[in-house]
Amino acid sequence: MIALIPLLLLVSACSGDLSTLAPAGPASRKVALLWWVMLGGACAIFMLIAVLLALVFFSPASLARVKTHHWLVGGGIGFPIPSLTALVAFSFMQGESLLPQSGSDPLRIYAVSRMWKWEFAYETPTGEVRISDVMHMPVGRDVIVEVTSDDVIHSFWVPRLGGKIDAIPGLSNKIALRADQTGTFGGICAEYCGTGHVGMSFRVVAHTESEFSKVIGGLGQR
Repeated sequence: MIALIPLLLLVSACSGDLSTLAPAGPASRKVALLWWVMLGGACAIFMLIAVLLALVFFSPASLARVKTHHWLVGGGIGFPIPSLTALVAFSFMQGESLLPQSGSDPLRIYAVSRMWKWEFAYETPTGEVRISDVMHMPVGRDVIVEVTSDDVIHSFWVPRLGGKIDAIPGLSNKIALRADQTGTFGGICAEYCGTGHVGMSFRVVAHTESEFSKVIGGLGQR
């Protein structure tokens, strides 16, 4: 248990505007849950190996009674296959649930990346509205962000709201987001794209539905 103290101290620092462990929406909670499950699985495997290693040094006679083929079958098949299969299956299920679902009526936002900025576009009754480096969205409503690039490959990521997706020239990739609380969340390009990559960030502002309508309406009147 003492060996886990440094790990707990590190995890306690995993918070802030760009932390996946401080989720503010259903998609990001699934990502955080996947992280915790993978961490738990890795720790369980590590502890088992640590116990066996301790027995080798402090009680070799207890291990000597186990036949060789039992070690091969148990350690090479019986333990890794079920544990890794469970972790991989869980990760696939979580990943599948993060995909945009049909049947809902989401708000669509179009994100265009270019070195080294982001542009977000909205369809309104009076025409298209565009804004740079700030994405506005309503709280409690599903949002589909269609992401593309005008030059090289970038990657759209808002850690507290969901996973990340590549912005590829000539293609439109979709990611589903939803914010459960108002506030401002940090977003970054998660794919190295040149000398200006480190500064290629943006903000996501989650408003109440009425405030969101006012903001987008105001942008359309500029």
